[in-house]
Amino acid sequence: MPRPTLPRGLRRTGALTMVAFAASVTLAGPAAAHTEVEAEGARALDQNVALTFTAESESGTAGISKLEVILPEGITPQDITYKNGPQGWKLAPTGRGYTVSGPKLRVGEDAEYVVTVRQLPDAETLVFKTLQTYGDGRVDRWIELDEDNGGDDHGHGHGHPAPQLALKPAAPGAKAVSPTPTEKPESATPSTGAPANSPSPSAPSAGASADDAADDDSIPVALPIGIGAAVVVLAAGAWWFRSRRSGSS
Repeated sequence: MPRPTLPRGLRRTGALTMVAFAASVTLAGPAAAHTEVEAEGARALDQNVALTFTAESESGTAGISKLEVILPEGITPQDITYKNGPQGWKLAPTGRGYTVSGPKLRVGEDAEYVVTVRQLPDAETLVFKTLQTYGDGRVDRWIELDEDNGGDDHGHGHGHPAPQLALKPAAPGAKAVSPTPTEKPESATPSTGAPANSPSPSAPSAGASADDAADDDSIPVALPIGIGAAVVVLAAGAWWFRSRRSGSS
């Protein structure tokens, strides 16, 4: 009978369609990977907030070895404290944020770590642009904003949104704390032998210097001259006395 043939063909076509769809989803999996940041219930101006970052692996041949984060305005590298992450990984501050790196992870393994922020800025959304490096040198740049990717989630370098954290309004009475102090090298000051709080001697004026020099020179110069003259007179008198005694004898 011809009637049962049509439903059977439709069922076969539907099964093939489902298999094709599942295969396409599986192949598209790596392109859907992303990097996220989470802090449940975070408010603007909250202090000592733990941020959890998750970087999904997009490589099928190498493991993640380093994550570099560019901090948003209002957070400095000195405000970040490393809590935990992959075994052997460490945090190092940079000029624009920080890096978390260590032994490369297994192929396909996601990288997750937690940092503590001294205080969140007074903002609605924080963007943490991230550069994700693999053991073979490949770099995924999760730096695009929502309006930059244009909905294109395919191809390396495209559709890589930066991790974003939405903040609730600041709690009533919350205030910004003072910036994190940074150590400054102490300026070396020559030791003068005087107490630290004693006023430094003022420089003498040119006129006073000239007068002081003249006064100082008058004593040492006149005294040697007088002594020299007396020595000459005594020597001359002694010579004359000897000469006279020799003549008398």
